[in-house]
Amino acid sequence: MCGRCEAERSTDECDQPVKDDHAFEDFVVARGSALLRTATLLCAGSRHDAEDVVQTALERAYRHWGQVDGDPEPYVRRILVNIIISRARRWKVLREVHMSQPPELAVSSADDGVVLRHVLIRELHRLPPRQRAVLVLRYWEDLSEIETAALLGCSAGTVKSQASKALARLRKAGFVTVGVHNEH
Repeated sequence: MCGRCEAERSTDECDQPVKDDHAFEDFVVARGSALLRTATLLCAGSRHDAEDVVQTALERAYRHWGQVDGDPEPYVRRILVNIIISRARRWKVLREVHMSQPPELAVSSADDGVVLRHVLIRELHRLPPRQRAVLVLRYWEDLSEIETAALLGCSAGTVKSQASKALARLRKAGFVTVGVHNEH
């Protein structure tokens, strides 16, 4: 019985789906860190923003938890991506001033990987939210084009074109030098 039915002391059958709190908790424990990793990349490396987005996504998923059939992860990921795209649209005015060229990197050192990661995340942040989502889901989360399309609610062709445009922008910035293989 849902809270509304208990409050009304209804004796009729409850029409609200029953939430399984234990299943939700198990899901958060099992997949929470993976969702946070994905959100961190989608938020261009901002862990604080990623934590906020994951919290909001989990809160929205919990509200409809009783209606989720099968594996809940694609459903929660879809919520996550939608929140990030919506936030990016709202915050578009507040974006950083873009430099025409990325800053020069120091000559080889032990911290090159960390520096490169920081610069790459900054470049990901400069991409439009859909393109960033496609790159993160395709190449970081290693989803197929079809899985990415299903998650984003678009066609596989849209995933291909968004990935192509995003990779072209990264190539122009000097980050993608090796060909990326697509699944057909």
